[in-house]
Amino acid sequence: MKQEYIQSFMLKNGEAFEPYALKNIEEKLKTLDDSNSAVILGLSFQKPTVILIIAILLGWDRFFLNDVGLGIVKVITCQGCGIWWLIDIFSAKKRTYEYNMKKFNEALFLVS
Repeated sequence: MKQEYIQSFMLKNGEAFEPYALKNIEEKLKTLDDSNSAVILGLSFQKPTVILIIAILLGWDRFFLNDVGLGIVKVITCQGCGIWWLIDIFSAKKRTYEYNMKKFNEALFLVS
């Protein structure tokens, strides 16, 4: 992939990944063909800060991270009597980073 596309991807999505993973992502992007760049550049990732705010205010963070089953159980149990809500606040950013990395790796697998 061209360097300008890589820089564009990193600027657009840099905050969606953990800082230590950015170098690895950049190396993976360098190995891609230019014909596959549109698929990768078209991906949209969840922003960890936004997911944290949603977790604090609404408790619907699991729905945004494609964890619908647990999201429904969480809502039905009134956030697990508040305990689940508190745990999710502290783990929201980490789960968002993991979700974004999984989505990136799945896209790389599909274009390879």
